[in-house]
Amino acid sequence: MTLTLPALQPARGRPRTRLPNVPKPQSRSSPVVTERVRRLSRGQVSDRLQELGDLYAETSGGDAWAWNQARADFLLHLAADARRPGFSLLIAESTALAGYAYGFPTAGAGPWWAGFGGHTGGSLLRRAASGRLFVVSGIVVPPRVRREYKDQVWNLARRLQRRLLTDHRATLGVTLVNARDTTVVDTMRSWGWRDAGDDGLPPVPLAVPPDPFRVLVLVPGA
Repeated sequence: MTLTLPALQPARGRPRTRLPNVPKPQSRSSPVVTERVRRLSRGQVSDRLQELGDLYAETSGGDAWAWNQARADFLLHLAADARRPGFSLLIAESTALAGYAYGFPTAGAGPWWAGFGGHTGGSLLRRAASGRLFVVSGIVVPPRVRREYKDQVWNLARRLQRRLLTDHRATLGVTLVNARDTTVVDTMRSWGWRDAGDDGLPPVPLAVPPDPFRVLVLVPGA
C-alpha cells in the first residue's frame, strides 16, 4: 500500500492543548470502574466507524465546523490504517464506548517505515527488523483520562496501550507526536512513553520545521 504524508501525522486521538474544567468528584476516574477492553475484528471496525468517529470528535473539542472536519479527517486515517497487515483496534466500553486505541506491527521495511525518514535510529530499525516493533497509531480517551491518575496502572489509556503491545508480543511500542505540543508530549510521557534516547536507546534528532515530529517509545508493561 502506498503511504501518504497525512498518515505520518502525530498519533490521532492525542491530548489537546485546550485546558479542561476541573472535574466534579463523581466524574473522576476510579480503579473500581473498569471498562471491558476487547478487540474488534476488521468487520466490526467497519460497522462501528461512525461511532468511533463520533467519540474522536467529541474528545477533540472545537466548534461545529471543527468537529465535523476533525471527524472526517480522522475516519480517512483510520480506514487507511485498518488496511495495514496486523492492524488491531481495542475498545473499552461499559454501557457505552469509553475509549479505544489502535495500531499495527512493522517489520522495518516497506513504504510506511520509509516515510519516517530521518526520525529513526539504528536501534529502532533493528527492533523493527525483528518483527517485534508495534506502532501505536492512535489513543482516543475522554479528557478526564488524560488529566487524572495518569501514572496509575488502571488508567484507561495505559490499559489500552499495554494490551496492544501484549497482544502482539511487541518488545517496544513507537509513535510520533508533535514536538511543539508540550501538552501532548507531557501527557504521553505520564503514560509511560519516553523519548527515543531514554532507557538506553540512542537519541533520535528532532526534525526541524515544517516537520516537527518527535519519536516516543513505550516498553511493555509501562
